[in-house]
Amino acid sequence: MKPTVKVADLPPLDKEGFLYQPSQWTPEVAELLAEQAGIRLTEAHWEIIRVLRRFYQDYDLAPAMRLLVKTVKAELGEEKGNSIYLMQLFPGSPAKLSARLAGLPKPANCL
Repeated sequence: MKPTVKVADLPPLDKEGFLYQPSQWTPEVAELLAEQAGIRLTEAHWEIIRVLRRFYQDYDLAPAMRLLVKTVKAELGEEKGNSIYLMQLFPGSPAKLSARLAGLPKPANCL
């Protein structure tokens, strides 16, 4: 899938593609960021994004991988709360990419 996102369609992003202001996130922004990353969001992606946004609302923190897995496992069960499942949805660095698509800051322990 070739990205067709125009930078003008997105709120301001930092050099790694994270929103400067998480409050500017909308589902439409998530779709644009996903398109930019070459991902078509499915309901499985949205489940994780919703978990992340609730976590951020509660703790003002984007979880790194280990905490992301633990949180997803607690909310969605063992089948989805594992690194292999998350890697399939968010290739590369699931914690970093899922946080970016959820409009959250970069997790502290992500390179």
